[in-house]
Amino acid sequence: MQENKEIKALLQLLEDPDEVVYHSVSDKIISFGKGIIPNLETYWENNTNPAVQERIELLIHGLHFKDLTASFDEWLAIGGDLISGSIIVSKYHYPDLNTNSIFQDIEKLRRNIWLELNNYLTPLEKIGVLNSIIYNYYRQTGVEYSYDHPDHFLINKTLETKTGNMVGNGIIYLILCNLLDISVKAVSIPNQFLLAYFDEQFDILQPTGHPSQKILFYIDPNSGQMYTHKDIENYLKKMSTTISPSFYRPLSNQKTIKFLLEELSICFDNDNNRYKMEELISLANKIEE
Repeated sequence: MQENKEIKALLQLLEDPDEVVYHSVSDKIISFGKGIIPNLETYWENNTNPAVQERIELLIHGLHFKDLTASFDEWLAIGGDLISGSIIVSKYHYPDLNTNSIFQDIEKLRRNIWLELNNYLTPLEKIGVLNSIIYNYYRQTGVEYSYDHPDHFLINKTLETKTGNMVGNGIIYLILCNLLDISVKAVSIPNQFLLAYFDEQFDILQPTGHPSQKILFYIDPNSGQMYTHKDIENYLKKMSTTISPSFYRPLSNQKTIKFLLEELSICFDNDNNRYKMEELISLANKIEE
């Protein structure tokens, strides 16, 4: 944005120690939208006052978040796909993210898997093909769940480093299954992010059956390891958890992104970053239960 007298005066007022003045100036700067970010960055580079630099950084973040929120609202309105939703979440942490490499990596994986699939494979064999390409050929790695590493949740870094936790890897796995018409969905097993292979014929053959009967088996997206119903029942008993039918219902794209946002927010549960936690939760809360 071309600097004029008004913008120059507003930037200079960022140095005013009065918080009332600062908040008034902030609101005015935010109203200009993302176009004013280069002006803020230039002013940051030419200012040696750490307090003023911090104010500028918060303003730039606020402008990015305003733009991100608009993108998120648009995604919600159209019932957006999983890859678009996960990219929006990544842009919260990496606002200048170039998405081309994400689509290229996903397409490379999809094509390699597609070449090995055919209509005669059983569900177990299809997942065997996915696992072979993702974890052996592509060498995607699963790491222990930790809120100290937000990158492990984000699709761009998970693909770039070939390292992610069960949520980061799981979302990539779900995206690939959706592109390949493989009936795998996330399920809300407590304290886990597990995937499940759903029997597409179940609702036709047994419309009144228990939700768990729709699931043929479960998949750990960190390794591709498959689990039976008995394995999951034993886990829930070990956790002293009362089994609920909701555990076996597939999560929609929006509910999956809601889970991602909620889990990612915990990475910023500290005094310095609490505002980030609150912003991520505010996005998650836009998705209805």
